[in-house]
Amino acid sequence: MRCVYCDTAYAFKGGSNMSIEDIMIKVAEFGASYVTVTGGEPLAQKECLVLLNQLCDAGYQVSLETGGAIDTTGVDDRVAVILDIKTPGSGELENNVWSNIQRLKPLDEVKFVLCDYADYEWAKELMDEYAIAKKCSVLFSPVYNQVNPTQLAEWILADKLPVRMQVQLHKILWGEVAGK
Repeated sequence: MRCVYCDTAYAFKGGSNMSIEDIMIKVAEFGASYVTVTGGEPLAQKECLVLLNQLCDAGYQVSLETGGAIDTTGVDDRVAVILDIKTPGSGELENNVWSNIQRLKPLDEVKFVLCDYADYEWAKELMDEYAIAKKCSVLFSPVYNQVNPTQLAEWILADKLPVRMQVQLHKILWGEVAGK
């Protein structure tokens, strides 16, 4: 999956392999109670489901950020799934696994990263078609330096949408620095 607005291209190569045991040790060292498993696409990793289960079993509150191109059927019900539904402007619309929407639970979130007003209108229609806001929280996020956040806020307010707006805070704070 290669969205036109990808901000993690640096993760396509490099990195290091870690065992689940090593990951669990590293997570414990941070002393946090909430763990987000993100990527790229975490579900593309062979042991992702095992890791999610072990994190939950260890008492962590866990969320999974998924690009929505892989079936979420095996994800532990204790995990909050943040489902990034790809819009037409992303260039990845055809990779959405639409059945993932049927598995949403109140703990989950759906995120739409919006490239333009056409994506905004498309997301509104999809929200209505699947009654997504009745299943879980919905986030609208403007593509950095492409959709003006103020304009997106105005659209949301004018349409009285039951959504939260999310900006890429890491880009506001650190710009294009990889890994931040």
